[in-house]
Amino acid sequence: MLIATHGGKFHADDAWACAVLKVLFPEADIVRTREAARIEAADFAIDVGGIWDPASGRFDHHQKEFGGARTTGVPYASAGLVWKEYGARCVAVLAERHTGQQIADDTAQQIAYAIDADVVQYLDLSDVGVARSAPGSYGLSATVSGFNPGWLDEQRLGYGEAVEAFRMSQFMRALEFLTDIMSNAVRYRVGAILAVSQVRSAESLEGGRVLFLKNAALPWSSVVRKEMPKVLFVISYSILENRYILHTVPVDAESFDARADLPASWAGLRDADLAAVTGVPDAVFCHTGRFIAAARSLDGIRTMARQALAEAEA
Repeated sequence: MLIATHGGKFHADDAWACAVLKVLFPEADIVRTREAARIEAADFAIDVGGIWDPASGRFDHHQKEFGGARTTGVPYASAGLVWKEYGARCVAVLAERHTGQQIADDTAQQIAYAIDADVVQYLDLSDVGVARSAPGSYGLSATVSGFNPGWLDEQRLGYGEAVEAFRMSQFMRALEFLTDIMSNAVRYRVGAILAVSQVRSAESLEGGRVLFLKNAALPWSSVVRKEMPKVLFVISYSILENRYILHTVPVDAESFDARADLPASWAGLRDADLAAVTGVPDAVFCHTGRFIAAARSLDGIRTMARQALAEAEA
């Protein structure tokens, strides 16, 4: 199997698209060219060739008549075109590879939609000139662009074939980098889905105002925010650090505001200083932002939780 994309400088959108196809077809070869005959002979043509036809493996968006866009109005470039067609299949493969889980087709599709919203659409926006970079000056588009050889590399290598060989090796490094990003995104979201039932069944303390999780690694925020309006604080046990953590509950995913803050008198204190204020001998610390605190025992952190509740409800 052969994947063709354009030569010269590569961008995040064509690199992402090729990375997706390499996940699904790991034995495929990649050629970077603008020669029409080589493009026509390829099984997939990415960001080159002037045709958008998924059925024939053609994923270009540069033709004059192209008007493909998401329902949100965000235009497609090659990253989004390939992800739209193959994203769910890619998610399913990465989920089994990295979590050992075989996920349902509709779950894979929902994860693919989420990754498009979080990552892929920004690569497309950058490529079509709507956004300068995606997102920020050191966002993903800019980071991938940095894998390209610069003029100093070309001068050092003497131009010609040596530079092209180096550019191809850098392109493949960019694909590995983007595959890691995909894998991390899938692994996190599969973990979040599997964690939901555990969060829902977690022990309720202090009349339902505190939730106790036996594993601090469980992603809980979304479930608590959406389904547990009575919960003001979450206690979790960090297996890695062998301590108990008291968390505030954010009011929404994008905010540092909490349903209730930890006491102002705890802010920035550690060890003996925090123990003196709380009366908890094994108190460890409280962040200056008052959104997290810790103690070494469950009894200690529950005492701190009761104090936080008393102050929040005073």
